[in-house]
Amino acid sequence: MDAAAGPGLDFDLHCHSTISDGALLPAAVVARAAAQGVHVLALTDHDEIGGLAAAREAAREAGIGFVDGVEVSVTWRGTTVHVVGLRIDPDDATLAQGLESVRSGRIGRAQRMGEGLAQAGIAGTFEGALKYAGNRGMVGRTHFARYLVEIGVVPDTRAVFKRFLVPGKPGFVPHEWTDLATALGWIRAAGGRAVLAHPGRYGLSSGALADLLREFRAAGGEAIEVVTGSHSPDQYALFSAIAENHAFLVSRGSDFHAPGEGNADFGKLPRLAGHLKPVWHDWQF
Repeated sequence: MDAAAGPGLDFDLHCHSTISDGALLPAAVVARAAAQGVHVLALTDHDEIGGLAAAREAAREAGIGFVDGVEVSVTWRGTTVHVVGLRIDPDDATLAQGLESVRSGRIGRAQRMGEGLAQAGIAGTFEGALKYAGNRGMVGRTHFARYLVEIGVVPDTRAVFKRFLVPGKPGFVPHEWTDLATALGWIRAAGGRAVLAHPGRYGLSSGALADLLREFRAAGGEAIEVVTGSHSPDQYALFSAIAENHAFLVSRGSDFHAPGEGNADFGKLPRLAGHLKPVWHDWQF
């Protein structure tokens, strides 16, 4: 498959499995993507690459292209931002060691989240979140959100985040991830291409966003997500213009986590604008 020659292909380069905070096993993620019309898929679990081998084999069996990926958690000026690494080498030691260092603080953070929610009158949430974590070492906010929906505290996961899991709310626990330059160093060491994930989600001022993009570029970042499950149509246009004006490659991905959870699912996003240069422009499958 010549990616550059297939403008009609559906590329979804951002999704999650039970290896991080998704609800489906890696092979089931691939099966859902293929069934809903995706031609090329990247599995990009948070700070974890343990699902790539199973997903890669499932993609081969389903007859779709597959991209080894990861989504690295970064702290930038006190804000958590995410960088997707695409076409990484999963066997790269530098990347593996780096991701292990990022994962190491997750259990302690989750326990403190549970303590905060208990003080707000909701007991047992840490244990409840663990029920949803296919990989217990990766328990995080999404697992807490699913449990709080299960016990009827709120109607959906989006409401959980607004009421309990963002700064100033009882379940929020700040955490220092890795820094931007270090994360990009790991991705580049593994031969990958770095993409700034869902830049419209961070609530940054225009000046801060410009600074982030400048630092991202200086550290070796090559692309930004334009069409993604958490962007609005206005943000598609905004980040298309930013990519064009600053010569960034562009990427596209649902950020799928679970069926029926939010607006992110396979096969439902619009295509990238034809005048933009996609991150896959020089890939072969």
